[in-house]
Amino acid sequence: MTPSECLVSAMPGSLDSRDLGVRGSAPRTGRLQRLQLRRARAPLAMLALAALLLPPSAQAGSRLLGTGGVTQIEGAAGGGLSPWGVLAGTASEGEVAATASVTQARVDDYTLGVAGVAANLHDRLELSLARQRLDLDTLGGRLEQDILGAKLRLYGDPLYDTWGTWSLGVQRKQMVDGELATALGARDTEGTDIYLATSKLWFAAIGGRNLLTNLTLRSTRANQGGLLGFGGDEEADRSLVMEGSLGLMLAPDWVVGLEYRQKPDNLGVAAEHDWRDVYVAHFFNKHVSLTGAWLDLGDIAGLADQQGGYLSLQVAL
Repeated sequence: MTPSECLVSAMPGSLDSRDLGVRGSAPRTGRLQRLQLRRARAPLAMLALAALLLPPSAQAGSRLLGTGGVTQIEGAAGGGLSPWGVLAGTASEGEVAATASVTQARVDDYTLGVAGVAANLHDRLELSLARQRLDLDTLGGRLEQDILGAKLRLYGDPLYDTWGTWSLGVQRKQMVDGELATALGARDTEGTDIYLATSKLWFAAIGGRNLLTNLTLRSTRANQGGLLGFGGDEEADRSLVMEGSLGLMLAPDWVVGLEYRQKPDNLGVAAEHDWRDVYVAHFFNKHVSLTGAWLDLGDIAGLADQQGGYLSLQVAL
């Protein structure tokens, strides 16, 4: 039996969305969902346009452009896949910053949409909230989860301290409907990730250009980041996984790099592979950034070799 056949056999009944407890994929429903998504993006697009027109004097944070990273898929400041040691926006001590973002990733059999907001309080504490929506384009249906995050800067500065900056973060994840995850063998439909991240900007590291490095150590039980539940028949307890990022600043407003995120493998019926990407980010100013990436996510829920593109818009105030 192939992995995808195992996935289907693990589902109660059939792939009918009423049995799965997720929204169906009928053409009419799909058009309605796309219309709702466009309407949800419109306010952020208008905010981004307004932010592009702001004068430099209106920029809130005093840290250097790009040193707050972008918004990763779980809502924290970082790269696309991994949270970094830096906090959202460009706020320094005594300043406050806020970001809002929309992200879409399309791979062979799935489409992931993420909307998130984050606040940076005095470059000490970051609070974030994100909603993930995974459309099962081939199988039909939809999975969603909410992620509440907090990140505390423990020590240092990514530019001027020898050991960079270190932050401790937590992400509380809750699936909207966990019936499919449970059918695949997940132990729980909610869980908490805890991570320690360190970021460092190396001046004139490669060809006279600055290089940003990040290393993250994560304790997690999440299957596919939590979209397929937490724990499983193969492994119920926490796993300690590593995540790494590199970003080369070709110019003050252009960054290219790559990321690697190690994953646990808890479900016997749905093998899980590590994630990787190659990305480019452009910072129009301290208010607006746009990130594009090529993704290689391996097998997801029994469907093999998921590869595709990623686009994320962030607005910071």
